Amino acid sequence: MKKLIVIDVVGLTKNNLEKLSLPNISKILKDGFCSSVIPSFPAVTCSVQATLTSGYNPSEHGIIANGFYDRNSKTVSFWEQPESLVEKPRLWDTLKKINPNLKTAVLFWQNSLYINSDIVITPKPIHHENNFEMWCYSKPVNFYEEVVEELGEFDLKWYWGPLASLKSSQWIINAAQYTIKKHSPDLLMVYLPHLDYSAQKHGPESDEFRQSILELDKILGDFVEFLNSSGINEYEIVLLSEYGFNSVNSSLSPNLILRNEGLLSTRTIGGKDYLDYEYSKAFAMVDHQIAHVYIKTGYEEKVKTIFEKHEKISQVMDKNLQQKNNINHPKSGELILCSQNNCWFNYYWWDDVTRAPPFAFNVDIHRKPGFDPLELFFDPSTKTISLDASLIKGSHGVFQKDDVNSLPIFAMSNSKESLPDTVEMTQLSPKLLKFFTDLA
Repeated sequence: MKKLIVIDVVGLTKNNLEKLSLPNISKILKDGFCSSVIPSFPAVTCSVQATLTSGYNPSEHGIIANGFYDRNSKTVSFWEQPESLVEKPRLWDTLKKINPNLKTAVLFWQNSLYINSDIVITPKPIHHENNFEMWCYSKPVNFYEEVVEELGEFDLKWYWGPLASLKSSQWIINAAQYTIKKHSPDLLMVYLPHLDYSAQKHGPESDEFRQSILELDKILGDFVEFLNSSGINEYEIVLLSEYGFNSVNSSLSPNLILRNEGLLSTRTIGGKDYLDYEYSKAFAMVDHQIAHVYIKTGYEEKVKTIFEKHEKISQVMDKNLQQKNNINHPKSGELILCSQNNCWFNYYWWDDVTRAPPFAFNVDIHRKPGFDPLELFFDPSTKTISLDASLIKGSHGVFQKDDVNSLPIFAMSNSKESLPDTVEMTQLSPKLLKFFTDLA
């Protein structure tokens, strides 16, 4: 019986495949097909992965960004991992209903904590008062510890922060090899993050980004060589990506705009300014090139007018536009901002850096009310995370549907079937399911 490996090479586009010599990826796809994919909106990691694995849009699965604002507890949460946050069944859930004997494995995908999969590895560091202990949640119990004996410990610093590097993808693909040798799953889903770091730091048109793609091509070549040398020939391979990157040369602070307009409130604690969710009439939860703006009743039109006039904002989505873009969910902001292609949103609400809260200067993905790509940069002069927004050269979240070659891909090896040249992200999960139902 044929089996399937799905490898998420985040940031890979048809442009990359056509402009670079990628011998290993070319060999994988030689007898298959490659389609461009229109991502669900917004084109950010957690949202797109939930769509990709469920076949539903954010309006239905509820992952409206990489974070969300809880209006009851008045808290913003980013990068929360429980599978219960995704409000629709996903690929592995549906497969288990079709055939409970199918064995699934999911390595490093978002919202994979406690999922209904036989094999799982996902980062879950243990946080202590002043530091954390590296650990990954896994199934079967202690599977991560078993992999560590073979590969050494996964280092979270490779996965995010100033030291993020190819080492994270290398460890994950090595863990995938071990998973195949030990468990031979029918479906293996693998997430490789390396291009994400390179595109944000250097830009998608940079030599550094092109070099990163070549590095990923080699990793994939080594992986295929492992399958061949081990006599493992029952696997088909799917290569896909979540979004393409836009080159950026500017940033915008929606929260500082709201504060200057008297709409965002802060509290001074220990000489630092903290965002006050209770008394703010409006604030923005930013995520790359989109921002959910949460607004108290009666201030919607004022906030909309402020942002519609701004040259760095391409679109302000009210509830009607949110419905048209399948992002109309109770967790969504009253408005959603989209930046211009060459701009990204930062979460800052201060114009005096001495008033910035301490977490601004650290890798602190859970306490910031927005995604902070500057956590990739270390400022040697202050020995902290940089706050220089001009350092960011690539971002994502908004995309041009008509620029087909800059969209992400869905490609399959040795496939007698194909998809149209351009497909919606919601079509991918049914396509993967069909692979198994056709075999039933």
